[in-house]
Amino acid sequence: MEIEGFARGIRLFNAGEFFEAHEVWEDVWRVAPEPERKFLQGLIQIAVAFHHRSTGNLVGAASLMDRGARNLSQYADEFGGIELNALLIVITEWQRALKQMGPLPPLPRVELLEC
Repeated sequence: MEIEGFARGIRLFNAGEFFEAHEVWEDVWRVAPEPERKFLQGLIQIAVAFHHRSTGNLVGAASLMDRGARNLSQYADEFGGIELNALLIVITEWQRALKQMGPLPPLPRVELLEC
């Protein structure tokens, strides 16, 4: 996986720049081999879901969040140098909040593993 682009996408995602993160990760995804390719697809879907949420498209946000979570749940708790399990826990909270039209949790962050 192209590490520089992947890390840039993480920085953008964590800054709430979801559309931009999706664009950067898509460039990484285009040249990535499996299993990284499906993993990146899941992250891209999550980023686009939060972009949709920011524009008021809650149906699109919920749909992409479901697909992204499904793709990411195929991987180990720690994959690609990130704490995937922690991210999926927050995504599950968001899925629940969107379905129930309840209060929204804090925005998710992609946390890098300590080396």
